[in-house]
Amino acid sequence: MTTFVITGASGQLGRLVIDVLLRRVPAERIVAAVRNIERASDIAALGVQVRQADYNHPASLEAAFQGADRLLLISSSEIGQRTRQHQAVIDAAKRSGVKRLAYTSVLHADTSVLALAQEHRETEAAIHDSGLPFVLLRNGWYTENYTAGMASALSMGAVYGCAGEGRIASAARADYAEAAATILTSDDPDGQIYELAGDSAYTLSDFAAAISRQVGKTINYVNLPEADYRTALIGAGLPEPLAGLLADSDTGASQGALFDDGRQLSQLLGRPTTGLDAAIKAAL
Repeated sequence: MTTFVITGASGQLGRLVIDVLLRRVPAERIVAAVRNIERASDIAALGVQVRQADYNHPASLEAAFQGADRLLLISSSEIGQRTRQHQAVIDAAKRSGVKRLAYTSVLHADTSVLALAQEHRETEAAIHDSGLPFVLLRNGWYTENYTAGMASALSMGAVYGCAGEGRIASAARADYAEAAATILTSDDPDGQIYELAGDSAYTLSDFAAAISRQVGKTINYVNLPEADYRTALIGAGLPEPLAGLLADSDTGASQGALFDDGRQLSQLLGRPTTGLDAAIKAAL
């Protein structure tokens, strides 16, 4: 009986992965590894095992991974700390006898110009060096990264960014979660690398136009220099590291870093990925 462990299980992606797994395997075979057990009471109520696992406390990781056959390492959200944290997970997985490790990396991590790709490259190298059987899920952009800012766009009458005419092949977070659950429960060969992105791509001008169509008023796209966009994000209340990351990612998008037309994601899902219009409608 295969046991599945999901790290970061109380986060947005992790909860969605567990939802999909519950439709495929018995709850008692799923372990939700979370930093704060008290905040995962809703997961425990589903019959899922909840274990405390903190990326910053290696001893907790090894205990959480006991008996695990397949482990999904969902990348940490702590920019600048992730390589160290992920190494702790990899080491604990090896000591615990995990039989396969899946990791949520970033699209085209090996060649990406995105600043955030560096820690993913370092983590992928650590996974290779560990000797663990592995699968790499190189996730593209979540459409929610943009739809989350729609309230501001509606109030200001504009979408701001610095992506130029770069095409973004994003998909819904739920699409990536379903793909992760599919890989975890499959018997595909180890060592696979999946470049996961949406079926169709759009520019931020297209995004603004799609919002306009649904709300019945004109929302423009305003393209800023990267430094100005970063300053605007900080002015809107975002922490400086996150503002810098988002601005850098938009610049990367202008250079093609968020585009892929291989359709590996929809192939895994056995259906089309969630389209932009559907994502905007859901967010509205």
